[in-house]
Amino acid sequence: MVSAVVPLLTLRRNQETAGQSYLRRVPEWSCACCGRYRVSVELVRGRYRYRLSHRYPRQFGGGKNVLGEVGSIPELEDLLRRCTPVTLADLREAA
Repeated sequence: MVSAVVPLLTLRRNQETAGQSYLRRVPEWSCACCGRYRVSVELVRGRYRYRLSHRYPRQFGGGKNVLGEVGSIPELEDLLRRCTPVTLADLREAA
């Protein structure tokens, strides 16, 4: 399908051009205790990347701080052990 506005750009099924993000939906897990720690899973160049971030409460200005990004589950477990008080067993799928 070709865009009507810019005829040289081909649109994908998710209505994004080939130069934009190739991610459709990003699954996310958050810790069951407080929900501040989140792990998102992204497919980048055919490989999964696990990004650990810490979300600040709204009363403190909100926002998030990325603590690290790894390429495998054992590396994610090590990152969780080093940076957070939670483990893989504490993570639940975010709503």
